[in-house]
Formats: sequence, structure tokens, C-alpha cells
Amino acid sequence: MIKTQELFDEAVSLPVEIRTQLVDKLLRSLHPVQKEIDELWAAEAEKRVEEIKSGKVKTIPGDEVFKKIFGR
Repeated sequence: MIKTQELFDEAVSLPVEIRTQLVDKLLRSLHPVQKEIDELWAAEAEKRVEEIKSGKVKTIPGDEVFKKIFGR
């Protein structure tokens, strides 16, 4: 059985591209992709972008938002 430190050492010695893929797989194993939820968020984001572009919704600069929050 591989010891934890040996596994870490081997992982960090891999080429950057392979380490990136490994990190992605590990993160996905912790937080599996939920296709339905991702699709709903994408649709919501697209709707909001259209509302901004059409002028239906007015944006507020981040500085103003944070000033208001910190002023509470």
C-alpha cells in the first residue's frame, strides 16, 4: 500500500498538465457535477445578461453596493 507522503511526492512530480487533470478529478470527486443545476444556473445567467443588455435591469456599481453594505 502506498503511503500518503509517497503519493503526494509522486503527484507533485507529475507534469503540470497531468497535475491539473488530477486536481480536476479530485475536486469533481468531492463535488460531483450536477448537470441539471448547472444548466439552470447557465439559463439564469443568460436571462440576466439579456435583461441588462435590454435595459430592463439597471446595474449598480460594486463600490456602491459595498458602501451600502458596510454602512449598515
